[in-house]
Amino acid sequence: MSVVRIATRRSALALWQAEHVAARLRAVHPGLGVELVPMTTRGDRILDRPLAEVGGKGLFLKELEVALQTGEADLAVHSFKDVPMELEPGFAIGAVLERADAGDAFVSNRWSRLDELPAGARVGTSSLRRQAQLRALRPDLVPVDLRGNVNTRLARLDADEYEAILLACAGIERLGMATRIASRLQPPDWLPAVAQGAIAIECREGDDAILARVAPLDDPATRRCTAAERAMNLALHGNCTVPVAGFCIEIETGLALWGLVGDVRSGKLLRAHAQGDEPLELGAHVAASLLAQGADDILRTHR
Repeated sequence: MSVVRIATRRSALALWQAEHVAARLRAVHPGLGVELVPMTTRGDRILDRPLAEVGGKGLFLKELEVALQTGEADLAVHSFKDVPMELEPGFAIGAVLERADAGDAFVSNRWSRLDELPAGARVGTSSLRRQAQLRALRPDLVPVDLRGNVNTRLARLDADEYEAILLACAGIERLGMATRIASRLQPPDWLPAVAQGAIAIECREGDDAILARVAPLDDPATRRCTAAERAMNLALHGNCTVPVAGFCIEIETGLALWGLVGDVRSGKLLRAHAQGDEPLELGAHVAASLLAQGADDILRTHR
């Protein structure tokens, strides 16, 4: 029996995602052996500083990609929002699974909605994207850095370090904690991280056997939508050190994409929206619209 080895981070959410991919692979390839190769990444080890200060979300990938290069693993499973806009040479995204809820969750033990929070309330999030939108909606609130896995963040909320925290809906739901969501911050009014809610499978480029194994797991609609979002982010030279958000859906005539660039300091938000059929062109078009509004001036101050 052939065996496929999946490189994954050790967090509960990462392991859930890897197990989900393993189950899907076993379902479409009866008799296939699937093993997990759990690893700790530099992004998991450095928790005392915001990601923007220590190298960005790519820190969650490096060790997994080394495992692919050395043959220790055959594929790696990622939250697609953590994957840099351009992969390192030699790697490819073999499949993008059907997207879960892409929105953000407002989580609080005392308040049901963001607009109910009292002035001066502490809101935990290290995401510059979330901080910028928070500043725009409620400049009276105090964003406070919050790193760690989902359980760690919830524990700090429960210890009264914050009045509320912001998390991805998909992550909470995948861990069976949907009841912790007080309300949802949904697009297009509140925009998520590019590719949020989607799971990506990374493989070695040219590894035809593994690429063929994972191909049945690919969801064409999610791949097209995330391709448009990532193309927009790439054109903006976006990463986790800049407040960029985007969300794309399929519509009857093709795709609809919303993009946002925000200023964490002032709360100024630049928004753009367009429709089209070709994901890469649509992403570039929305990025161009944001740049025409002065997005580069904001992005330059955050790089």
